[in-house]
Amino acid sequence: MVLGIAGVIIALHWITFFAAIKASNVSITLAVLSTGAFFTSILEPIFYKRKLIWYEVVFGLMVICGLYIIFNVEGDYVLGIMYAICSAFLSSVFSLINGKIAQQYSPSMISFYELLSGVGFITIYLFAISFLGTEGEGFSRSFFQLSTSDWIYLIILASVCTAYAFIGSVQVMKYLSPYTVMLTINLEPVYGIVLAYLIFGDAEKMNPEFYYGALIILGTVVLNGIFKNLKKIKIQKS
Repeated sequence: MVLGIAGVIIALHWITFFAAIKASNVSITLAVLSTGAFFTSILEPIFYKRKLIWYEVVFGLMVICGLYIIFNVEGDYVLGIMYAICSAFLSSVFSLINGKIAQQYSPSMISFYELLSGVGFITIYLFAISFLGTEGEGFSRSFFQLSTSDWIYLIILASVCTAYAFIGSVQVMKYLSPYTVMLTINLEPVYGIVLAYLIFGDAEKMNPEFYYGALIILGTVVLNGIFKNLKKIKIQKS
């Protein structure tokens, strides 16, 4: 039951993630996705019944400041930013659920049932928008007309970038907290934004203020890592 719910949550994360890219672009989506660590810092104490850590709250406020700057300079992409925030929240909830069940089941079993339920949910979603959406949305003839290169990229995306990465992320949750995992995932925007600019060119070029906001959000990742390491060293010495 829990694995099925987690699968639906990750499916919704994927749907809102690609909706965010469609409504804005890759750079904005990846930058806003960094708020996942903020959501985790608030939700993790609830899930694991521990006290709030003061610097995680401070970093959360820093993330909000970074988001405020991005909202101000990229007002044309408000819908995309909102989708990205929803996607980040869903990713956070998914990580917290997996953080608990990773101690009970094998990573391959967790991944299998979560991906299976996720695929099932997305299939139902696509069938639904095929009937309720506009022409060309959901399942259509063009949906299944793929070139050889498309099939190759899909196989790589499904196997290496999704299934393998999925199992690996569950495995590390046996040793790391969901918050730490989310912060690590938040490094995606660093190379993602660079790659997006190299691949898509000027379509991914943002105002300088956007990068200031993104740097504030990503800066919380680095600062949190420093604080966590200092705390770990202090505990080991005492």
